[in-house]
Amino acid sequence: MNRARLLLAPHRLPLRGRLTLVTTAVFAVLGCGLLLLNWLSSRQLLGAYRDLVVPAAVTTGAVTSEAGPPVPGSSAAQAEDAQSSEAPGSTDAASVDAAQAFNDFQDSVLGGLLLRSLLMLVVFTVLAAVLAWWAGRRSLRRLSQVTAAAQRISTGNTLDERLGLTGPHDEVRELGDTFDAMLDRLDRSFTAQRRFTAHASHELRTPLTLQRTALEIPLAQGRVPADLKPAVQRALDANARTERLIAALLTLARGGSEAPATQPADLADAARDALEDLADEARTSGIRITGTPEPAPVAGDPALLRQIALNLLANAVRHNHHDGTASVATGTTDAVAYIEVANTGPVLAPDGIPALFEAFHRGQEPRGNGAGLGLAVVRTITVTHRGRVTAVPRAGGGLTVRVELPRRSGVFGG
Repeated sequence: MNRARLLLAPHRLPLRGRLTLVTTAVFAVLGCGLLLLNWLSSRQLLGAYRDLVVPAAVTTGAVTSEAGPPVPGSSAAQAEDAQSSEAPGSTDAASVDAAQAFNDFQDSVLGGLLLRSLLMLVVFTVLAAVLAWWAGRRSLRRLSQVTAAAQRISTGNTLDERLGLTGPHDEVRELGDTFDAMLDRLDRSFTAQRRFTAHASHELRTPLTLQRTALEIPLAQGRVPADLKPAVQRALDANARTERLIAALLTLARGGSEAPATQPADLADAARDALEDLADEARTSGIRITGTPEPAPVAGDPALLRQIALNLLANAVRHNHHDGTASVATGTTDAVAYIEVANTGPVLAPDGIPALFEAFHRGQEPRGNGAGLGLAVVRTITVTHRGRVTAVPRAGGGLTVRVELPRRSGVFGG
């Protein structure tokens, strides 16, 4: 059924199939044209020699009928028969018989030629289709290598893989070299961007620390007038938000690095640390957090994996409503380990979920002083560890975010 649909819709065929179809069609059309020309030429040649063949037959018959005088001693009846055979009607009958015989001969020759030519055309058309399929497969093999490499690079976390095509310098080789050059430029660009972000964030930490110290010391010593204390406190709050933003940028730059440290780790430990760190904030916001993390062994950077759990739980607390709930769960399924965080909150549209993972996106009703980098950091770290992150809006409001990472080999159960 699917093959019939493809034949009825050639544009849905793969490139190799379309090339085979076009090549076979061209061969069949040209073969039919050659067959027709050959048949017409044969018919014309036979017609051209018709006047030579038919008169010769008639002449031969006439010469035979006039073969010398009567033999002595022949009877009168034989003489009369000989005279009657020399009559004009007898010559016309012989000519008609010769013409009919030639027509039959011509029809037989042309018919046999047409039948054999058609059979040969069918055989060679099938052979042409097979050869076209083989040649297309051989020619497009390296193009398939380009596609496979592009898919691996697009689903991976690094840009260090290159095609390195070998073989003749044809269009496919040129495409592969161009693709490699593009990857080189992208790799240099992303590396420079990550390096700049890391260096800039690191350099900003020192003056912010000095500012915070310059504000905290006189405030702690009671040397700030009462009317200036609210302004000083606002400055400290702004300083704290800036420090959190810089820390998130550093984590984002580090999470997008090429080679994260690979060590035995457990998402359950990361979840428990995040629960402990956010307990006071959740209590102040009136958010009740539940969950008993189960063992989820993975291999990766423990600090970055801890940041995944911390950002997921912080997002669940800060993008929630008063008296809301949040839950965290970890475990394993088949070949993956997971951490899943669900929370109540505002109703989210499914088509707006991808935007939540963009940097500096704060959602519809943000709580607290987040910078909008939480889920962006989660996605970056997850991709770096060759994992997958999904988010699904809850029917009554809120969000369920699940991060799946490759399970650490050699570990089963808890």
